[in-house]
Amino acid sequence: MKLYGLSLNGVSQMSLLRTTWLAESLFGNQCRFMTTSKRVQDRSKTKRVHDLEIVTEKWKIAFKALLLMEVLKQEPEMVIPVRSLQQYRRQINLPKPHKVSDFIRKSPKLFELYKDRKGVLWCGMTKRGEDLVEEEERLIKEHEDKAAEHVTRLLMMSIDKCLALDKISHFRRDFGLPVDFRTNWVHKYPQNFKLVKNGEGAQFLELVDWNPAWEITELEKKVMGITELNDHTPGMLSLAFPLKFPPEYKKVYRYGGKIAHFQKRSYLSPYADARGLEAGSHEFDKRAIAVMHELLSFTIEKRLVTTDHLTHFRREFVMPQKLMRLLLKHFGIFYVSERGKRFSVFLTEAYEGTELKEKGPLVLWKEKVQSFTGYRGKRKNFECFDDGESDMDEEEDEDNGSVRRNSESESSCLELEEEEYGSDLEEGLVADDAENEMEIEEVCNAYKEDI
Repeated sequence: MKLYGLSLNGVSQMSLLRTTWLAESLFGNQCRFMTTSKRVQDRSKTKRVHDLEIVTEKWKIAFKALLLMEVLKQEPEMVIPVRSLQQYRRQINLPKPHKVSDFIRKSPKLFELYKDRKGVLWCGMTKRGEDLVEEEERLIKEHEDKAAEHVTRLLMMSIDKCLALDKISHFRRDFGLPVDFRTNWVHKYPQNFKLVKNGEGAQFLELVDWNPAWEITELEKKVMGITELNDHTPGMLSLAFPLKFPPEYKKVYRYGGKIAHFQKRSYLSPYADARGLEAGSHEFDKRAIAVMHELLSFTIEKRLVTTDHLTHFRREFVMPQKLMRLLLKHFGIFYVSERGKRFSVFLTEAYEGTELKEKGPLVLWKEKVQSFTGYRGKRKNFECFDDGESDMDEEEDEDNGSVRRNSESESSCLELEEEEYGSDLEEGLVADDAENEMEIEEVCNAYKEDI
């Protein structure tokens, strides 16, 4: 028995040595670079698009200013005590000990600070900021009909032709919807949709009338030149998706055959009934890609800021459980940016470098707001400004409300950490960690599977 044990151990050791030698022979030094991490952030660097990462970084700063402007718009006279802005620290990702008043001073062309007779520090908008608010309201009003079309088409793509109002609200900014869309806007288009409630009191938006002219996908319009067909019936499509791979990715030729096979495969239109599709099948996945392509085409910037909100629509739009994995696998169609604590997904065909190819009025307006912030494109810090007011050196202590001298705030730059995005002020920022994780090998070998 003792000899048998030695023999068994010897065989085990020899098997281990043989396996190790075979791995080193086949893969060389690659084994040293393997990681056990399952985070999306660890994907191959050759699949990163630096230009789109710059876009994400740029709009992170603009988002903070837009959030503050939205807070001020909700106030009766568009002014608010600085102490009351403490509740929005999480949305603008301003950690202590940084002060809200310091953050406001970084954009003196948009915001201003002043004290009342009691020494309370208030925040308001400059004349330029107020003009921008009026301009946005005008642009959103002009965009209302197009936004109504996009919301209606969302309902047409959904399996029950009905979507929860709370879920739509996550994409309010992305679709250019007004702030009061819950209370007023949803009632302006009774010919398209109506507001209903379930037994628990939850509000839903329900499709009223099916418009055949709106069941033509954006890809059909672009590739085939179809704009309107009253007798069109959604069914199988055989259109190839525009592909734009990262500049550093040099392995496209290796998988050219599989990519071509994927592009030729027919798929069900996003507006057709998908109840009979088998989850996990090639047809199921390609239709999900078509749905995502259509959804991103509706957004004003051809990107969605919070991809975890997309997971809320998996059942309604008949999409896979692991949606993030699908987006990363097809990185020639979509690009997922992981800057900050939230993920953003881009429609790659819509961008040329760092610029959106077709900019609508709302995008141009956002760029105007961004130009008035402290963002300069090369530094993570905001550029510091001196407002020239001696009484601005005094500000309220944000912990106990007392007024104290802050002479160092004029010369110190505020370092902002990574942004945590949110569409509405009242929405909680809930992460879907399980959805944002995947095997690193599946990311680095996106087209090695049979697609």
